[in-house]
Amino acid sequence: MKHLPVLYNEALRELKIKPDGIYVDCTFGRGGHSYGILQQLGPSGKLLSLDRDKEAIESELAQEMLKDSRFELEHCCFSRLQELVEQRGWSTKIDGILMDFGVSSPQLDDAERGFSFMRNGPLDMRMDCSTGLSAAEWLAIVPEDELVQVLFDYGEEKFARRIANAVVTQRLETKLETTKQFSDLVVAAIPYKEKHKHPATRSFQAVRIAVNRELDEIKAVLNQAVNVLAAEGRMAVISFHSLEDRIVKRFIRDESRGRYTDSKLPMLAEQEALLRLKKCGKAIKSGREELEGNPRARSAVMRIAERK
Repeated sequence: MKHLPVLYNEALRELKIKPDGIYVDCTFGRGGHSYGILQQLGPSGKLLSLDRDKEAIESELAQEMLKDSRFELEHCCFSRLQELVEQRGWSTKIDGILMDFGVSSPQLDDAERGFSFMRNGPLDMRMDCSTGLSAAEWLAIVPEDELVQVLFDYGEEKFARRIANAVVTQRLETKLETTKQFSDLVVAAIPYKEKHKHPATRSFQAVRIAVNRELDEIKAVLNQAVNVLAAEGRMAVISFHSLEDRIVKRFIRDESRGRYTDSKLPMLAEQEALLRLKKCGKAIKSGREELEGNPRARSAVMRIAERK
């Protein structure tokens, strides 16, 4: 295995892998985490990996790993986690679940996928190119007010209205079809630029999240993960921006401490019985050595929780 994914050693350590355990990697990606988990499993261990990107499913490493009877791979969104686990009779038997959100390096580096404003290509941005609207198709029909909300909520873009208006004006003349067209439009719409950040960064992130329904997927998989974990089973969740991490942090807090609980008041026994998770330590970030070799790891945050 040539590729070491973000927080590789930390993720394997925190999952506390049992040789005979059952594990799920919700985002196979380039296969690094899945490969590492499989190496620690014994003859009776099981690993199920998921990915909505067909290119990840068809990769050389994936096909090699599928020769191992302990390993299964599904082409799907991770919001199907509970369904797939129940099909195998594994519900409440899962010893560990790994989630690694965001866009993979191969997706960013391939101009044809349309994720990056740094490379000109088709304005696609779909993680699963076989279904749903591309970014170009979505931008051609999205109402202006909805686009403003998406840019503001998912990109935290303060010039959301200016950009949305520019998109609507532009599409009356010609369709936005390439990443360069969209990037140039955003640059022209913003009155002043941030230092050390490309003006289109926030808009590309926002449109990508909307097209792939990423935050809805995250909310769904977190709840399903708790449903299928065994007692003392662990979930390790890696986020790459504040919107993702905020959802994860609040979910773990609510499932381990209770919603709207005044920490100064003692929790009743019946309230405590409803709590499903135990928070494990503080958020984990990449160390200096990893950051030197992989600058993209600087935004990665991993949070760990254990099923009660």
